[in-house]
Amino acid sequence: MNWDERYREPGFVYGTAPNEYLESVVDRIPQGKILSLAEGEGRNAVYLAGLGYDVTGVDGSAVGLRKAVELATERGRIITTVHADLSEFKIEPQQWEGVIACYCHVPSAIRIPLHQAAVWGLKPGGVFVLEAFSKEQLSYGTGGPQSPDMLLSLDELMQELKGLEFIHAVQRERDVREGSNHTGVASVVQILGVKKFDPPRENVLT
Repeated sequence: MNWDERYREPGFVYGTAPNEYLESVVDRIPQGKILSLAEGEGRNAVYLAGLGYDVTGVDGSAVGLRKAVELATERGRIITTVHADLSEFKIEPQQWEGVIACYCHVPSAIRIPLHQAAVWGLKPGGVFVLEAFSKEQLSYGTGGPQSPDMLLSLDELMQELKGLEFIHAVQRERDVREGSNHTGVASVVQILGVKKFDPPRENVLT
C-alpha cells in the first residue's frame, strides 16, 4: 500500500470526523499528552486537540500528515506531527497519558513490539485505545488489509498488551461509516486498557 498515493486523492479518505469508538471512550483518557499511531490525515488528532489534549500524530505518509496539519489549522487547533516508519519510531517509557491506535494495521513483526512499546510508553494510569479490523473481516469485504497477518485477534492483542488492565476488550460486528474506504458492516476488535504496571521483562513477547 502506497499511503502517499492514497492520501493524494481529493478530500479525506477516512473523513474528518473522529473514530466513533474513540469518541465513545474519550472521557476515560486523562488530560495530557496523547500519542496517535498511524494518524493519517488527522481526524483523530484534531478531534483530541479540540478537547484540550496535547496530541502527537505519527504516520509513515508525509502527504497524510500535511493534510492533518491543514485540517488542524482550518479548525484552529494545534497538533504535532512526526513523519516516521512505525517499525523505527521510538516510544519513550512513561511519557504519555494516552496512546491511540485506530486502524493501525501493520505486519505482526512490527505490531507486536509496537504494542509492547506503547504499554511501556504510558504513564501509570494512562489509557490505551484501539479499534481495528479483526481477522474475520476478510469475509466482509468492507475495507481493511487483505493479509491475515495484518488483521487482529482479541487473544493475541491481550497478550501483546500485557501491563494493561482491560476495561473493554471485545470483538464485535458494527456498521463502520468513516470515509469512503471504511463503509459498511465490519468485524472489529476494540480495546480500552489502563496502564497499571510495567510487565516484567521476561514476560514480554519476542
